[in-house]
Amino acid sequence: MTVLSISALLALLPAAILPFRGGAAPAALFWLLLAVAFAGPMAWVIAAISPGWRTGLAPALWLTVVVTLAAFAVMAVLDAESRRLSALLLPYLILLGLAATVWQHQPERPMEGGAPATWVRLHIALSLVTYAVLTLAAVAGVSAFLQDRALKRKSPDRLSGALPSLAAAERLELRLLGLAAVLLALGLVTGMAVQHFETGTLIAVTHKTLLSIATLAVVLGLLVARRTSGLRGKAAARIVMLAYLLLTLAYPGVKFVTDVLLA
Repeated sequence: MTVLSISALLALLPAAILPFRGGAAPAALFWLLLAVAFAGPMAWVIAAISPGWRTGLAPALWLTVVVTLAAFAVMAVLDAESRRLSALLLPYLILLGLAATVWQHQPERPMEGGAPATWVRLHIALSLVTYAVLTLAAVAGVSAFLQDRALKRKSPDRLSGALPSLAAAERLELRLLGLAAVLLALGLVTGMAVQHFETGTLIAVTHKTLLSIATLAVVLGLLVARRTSGLRGKAAARIVMLAYLLLTLAYPGVKFVTDVLLA
């Protein structure tokens, strides 16, 4: 798997470099490099889970990379300006891939519980898509913050020149947060269904549950603040990052503790 991990990381590099080559990249080149970036991690995931589902940290991180790239591709089709988020997104996904490579040999815990496989798969799929969407929202929020800072300082740099405009970044952030709120709510509902099948109760007071509920509360609070007070810029970006941190602690964070720190 080490060779596949290195190949997956190398596949991400061209798409990460493209925004900084100077000038607007041709659409065909963007899509070609994005397809290459997707194919590398996807090959790792297929090789890893084809014998059976994997519950470890490395599979979770590579799955996150794959689903986030897929969500980004959908967003790029719907909004061409969002393609410029790749200047922040791809380097971040490379960091996730590096973390997955470092901890790919950690022992994994067997999947437990007696919930129907359909419900478990639905919950896992929703969790992955939710994390991907909130990742994109966080990247859009950071982009808006960087553009706002560059405008106030009247000193645009190479990074701000590669990112979407401030208005576009804020528009993307708002739409992604709205979608994330819906997905978070659905994820909590499917999680309650899985919990009911396994234990007969609807809610288990665990770190993952509490952090997921806190994430939803933060996202809803930010959406209300955006609508009622026009909150945006640095303050909004910080709240988005708080929501992303909470969900990171709930999803890969819990896996890191159980598979690495407590292994």
